[in-house]
Amino acid sequence: MTTHAPNSWEARAEAHSLYGFTDLPSVRERGTVVLTHGEGPYVFDTNGKKYLDSNSGLWNMVAGFDHKGLAEAAKTQYDRFPGYHAFFGRMSDQTVALSERLIEVSPWDRGKVFYTNSGSEANDTMVKMLWFMARQEGTPQKRKILTRGNGYHGVTAVAASMTAKPYNELFGLPLEGFIHLTCPHYWREGRDGESEAEFTQRLATELEDVIAREGADTIAGFFAEPVLGAGGVIPPPEGYFQAIQAVLKRHDIPLISDEVICGFGRTGNTWGCQTYDFVPDVIISSKALTAGYFPMGAVMLGPEMTDRLQGAIDPVEEFPHGFTASGHPVGCAVALKAIDVVLEEGLLDMVRAGAGRMEAGLREVASHPNIGELRGVGYMWALEAVRDRDGKVPFEGHLSVSERIANTCTDHGLICRPLGQSVVLCPAFTLTDGQMDEMCEKLDAALKQVFAELA
Repeated sequence: MTTHAPNSWEARAEAHSLYGFTDLPSVRERGTVVLTHGEGPYVFDTNGKKYLDSNSGLWNMVAGFDHKGLAEAAKTQYDRFPGYHAFFGRMSDQTVALSERLIEVSPWDRGKVFYTNSGSEANDTMVKMLWFMARQEGTPQKRKILTRGNGYHGVTAVAASMTAKPYNELFGLPLEGFIHLTCPHYWREGRDGESEAEFTQRLATELEDVIAREGADTIAGFFAEPVLGAGGVIPPPEGYFQAIQAVLKRHDIPLISDEVICGFGRTGNTWGCQTYDFVPDVIISSKALTAGYFPMGAVMLGPEMTDRLQGAIDPVEEFPHGFTASGHPVGCAVALKAIDVVLEEGLLDMVRAGAGRMEAGLREVASHPNIGELRGVGYMWALEAVRDRDGKVPFEGHLSVSERIANTCTDHGLICRPLGQSVVLCPAFTLTDGQMDEMCEKLDAALKQVFAELA
């Protein structure tokens, strides 16, 4: 166990702070990393050590850690109007402008936006909207929510119920009425001899069967990430969303695209739904919405859902839901700047230009015999470790292989994220060619070291 001086940053962190989603044996063995500042895609700890953060924070710091334009947008708005809400028919001018801009860059020609403080709250809000509309429309039984295995939609009680991860059992979740379908991971879930197209058809048939079993008149909506992010970067199989959406449309079930991770450039397009060629009924946004410079989420309703919600609101004359910081003027000002930075100032172009280099570099790293699959798109990729590649046999759970890889990467000055048996890389969009090469070289060195130890 690591022992820190009583007044060190590490000891103070461990004395008074709780960790979320943290492997505590690693903390006990290695100690806490306390960070002080960032420069571009790098962060620095209290001991002066420099790390290339290939997680870009938590998928969100897409413009790096010291973008002067984003910081200036926040400072200017703090001086002008430092805080307000969006209740009682009042909201800031920045809130109005952001709603206009979001619909402008959406797949729709009209719609409305509701603001939250996070992606979890945005997904939670959308479920409440679906339940509210169903009751107002005379179908109060329409409450069931469909999601997919290994999907991630947040940590509030409702969003966690949508998140099909085993750890939610520790909280007694999911709540009743949350149904998890098969994870759309062809490499892991495909059957022997089953083509990718056949796998897609099987998932569409499963959806049809679940709707028949549960009753379409009891299902409020289907939530899906274009690429499963915290499930380990799992792109959809061939033709998946076209097949799924056709089933949903037949049964009049809305498709909500959870773009908390995929939105604003991560997949190489503004929206992940554009990358996979489908138009959802609703988009959930957060993370890159403000490039990580302010906590914010947004529920973006397309035309049909806007009309449905307005029709449900009119008889009771309000939508009784909201947050103190909904539509916060500083957050909206930062988001307006972040959208311009990504879409107008070249960051999206950098993803499109660099995605091939990133894939090529990682394919070389993934040639190691203990990497079973490299998967991803744009600037989000995962490498899955296996004991045996041909049999897709994972390492024994007690070895904590992805945690070992991530810790070894940290020793080499690279931050990456362990997820299951995979390690995930989702860097800032600003990465130079040299930084991309550095990321791949450090990851390769860490993998070789860990796999040599495990051998």
